Amino acid sequence: MIFKETRFNGVYLIYLEKINDDRGFFARTYCEKEFVAQKICFPIRQSSISFNKRKGTLRGMHYQIFPHEEAKIISCLHGSIYDVVVDLRIDSPTYGQWIAFAMNAQDFPMIYVPKGCAHGFQTLEDDTVVLYWMSEFYHPESACGFRWNDPLFDIQWPKIKKRIISAKDQQYADFML
Repeated sequence: MIFKETRFNGVYLIYLEKINDDRGFFARTYCEKEFVAQKICFPIRQSSISFNKRKGTLRGMHYQIFPHEEAKIISCLHGSIYDVVVDLRIDSPTYGQWIAFAMNAQDFPMIYVPKGCAHGFQTLEDDTVVLYWMSEFYHPESACGFRWNDPLFDIQWPKIKKRIISAKDQQYADFML
């Protein structure tokens, strides 16, 4: 795996090192030794998959608070997404800022999102599949979110004719710094 630092401390793009042959390719998607070499402690506690029927499906912005903060690894297995990370770590130089990545199933990049950051994505194609690995179990009492279009962050989402957002995500309030 190739770890590429982003302008956010602790947020990495991770690229697969593919071994190609006439059958296709083989690649490692997780190796504890390689994560530790990057000074990332990431015990996999839970994994989830998100199937999204329609282009324009927006999921986010989600995070868990203390004592159940979670880090995530996100990968797009089919289709493509616009993936967004918002830094909510008070001691971070990028606190209150967002960063986005276009991800697709042709390249299979992954994003490592550290504890203290919110995450969301918007699908760019029908039938998009996203895989998550989390460092913490889901705890409903620690689950939080804020509005996808919170003016405080002013996330520049791709223009889509129709966004599909769950009732729960639509009911999130704005974030309070």
